[in-house]
Amino acid sequence: MKAKDRRLAELRSSIPEVTPSEALALQENGAALIDVRDHDEIVQGSPTGAYRLGRSFLELRIEDAVPDTARTLLVMCAGGVRSLFAADALRQLGYEDVRSIKGGFSRWKNEGHPFEIPRFLGAEDRERYARHLLMPEVGEEGQLKLLDSKVLLIGAGGLGSPSAYYLAAAGVGTLGLVDHDVVDRSNLQRQILHTEDRVGMPKVESARIALQALNPGVRIIGHETHLDSGNVEEIFSGYDVIVDGTDNLATRYLINDACVKLGLPNVHAAVYRFEGQITVFWPAYAKNRSGCYRCMFPEPPPPELAPSCAEAGVLGVMPGVLGLLQAVETIKILLDIGEPLVGRQLHYDALSSQFTVLKTRANPDCRYCSEGAEFPGYEDYAQVCASNA
Repeated sequence: MKAKDRRLAELRSSIPEVTPSEALALQENGAALIDVRDHDEIVQGSPTGAYRLGRSFLELRIEDAVPDTARTLLVMCAGGVRSLFAADALRQLGYEDVRSIKGGFSRWKNEGHPFEIPRFLGAEDRERYARHLLMPEVGEEGQLKLLDSKVLLIGAGGLGSPSAYYLAAAGVGTLGLVDHDVVDRSNLQRQILHTEDRVGMPKVESARIALQALNPGVRIIGHETHLDSGNVEEIFSGYDVIVDGTDNLATRYLINDACVKLGLPNVHAAVYRFEGQITVFWPAYAKNRSGCYRCMFPEPPPPELAPSCAEAGVLGVMPGVLGLLQAVETIKILLDIGEPLVGRQLHYDALSSQFTVLKTRANPDCRYCSEGAEFPGYEDYAQVCASNA
C-alpha cells in the first residue's frame, strides 16, 4: 500500500464522515460548512452559506471565520479526499468536532442540495487589490463590498484630494465629487488631484482625469454645482457615506443637516495652519449614540473665529494628513470594521507632533438630532452665517 493510501485509511478511521444530506441538516442547526476547494473550482458553484477559505490558507483564516473551537465544522472538497486532510489540520488547531463530507461538492450538487455561483473578483482586480485580499478584515468579500460602495466627497480641494485618491486606490466603486470651482495655481500647494497643466479647468473634471488614471475601474460622478438646500437631498441620494472636505461654515451646516435627516454618516475634518481635527457625525449609528455638528456648534460663530484656508493659510501637507484619515474612517464604515470616530474627535497638532482624542457628546436638546426631534427644515445658511458677524 502506498503511503498516501495508508494515510487516507488512517484519516478515515479517525475522522467522522457525513453524507451531504446529513451535512445540510447539521448546517441548518448551526454547524459551519467549510469549502476548501481552490478558487477555480468554487467559481463553478459552492454550497449556500459556506465559508470559502481554500486549502492553501485554511489554517491562517479559519480562526477569523469560525473563532469558536467547539462549533461543529463540516469540511468539503470536490470528491471527499482533500477534505480529510483539511479536517485533520483543523483538529490539530484545536477544533473539537470536525467532519468530512463524503463525495464532496460533486455529490452535494448531484443530490440537489442548495448551492450558488459566488461572485468573485476578476484576475485584474485580484492583482490590483492583492494586499487587501491577504487581510482577514477585508478579504475578497470586503473588497467586493468596497466595489459596491458609493461615497460622496464634498469638495475636490485640500481634504477631498487625498481622500478621493486613496478611496479610488482602495477600490470604492463609485465616487461622487461636488465642487463648482476651477483649478487655481494657489491650489497646487496642497490639492494633489490637480496639476499645472489643468489650471483653469473645473476641479471636478480635473479630479476625474486624475482618479481614472489611477484606477479606471472606479466610476466617477461629477456634480459641478454649488450645494444648496434645493439640491442637497437629490445629490446625497444613493450614497453610503458623505465626506465633508469643505472650508466654509454655510456648507458645513447644510451637510450636517442633510446627513441627520437622511441618516448618513458624515466624515468631517477641518484644518487650520498647523492643526487639524477629524470626527464622524452619525446620530443614526446603532452601536454608539452620538451627536451632530450642531451639538458642538448650535449656531455659526462669527466669520473671524472660523477663517477659511484662503484667509488664515495652511501648511500644505496638513490637508493631506486629515484627508487620509477621512479615507481611513470611510473605509472602516463601509466594511463595518474597527471603531469609527463616532462620539470622538481626533485632533492633530503638527508643531508638537501630538494626536489628542477628545470625547464628543450629543446635545439632548439639539433641534436636529435629539431623540424624537422633528426635522426643522433647511435654513438660508449663507444668510445665517453672515448675520452672526
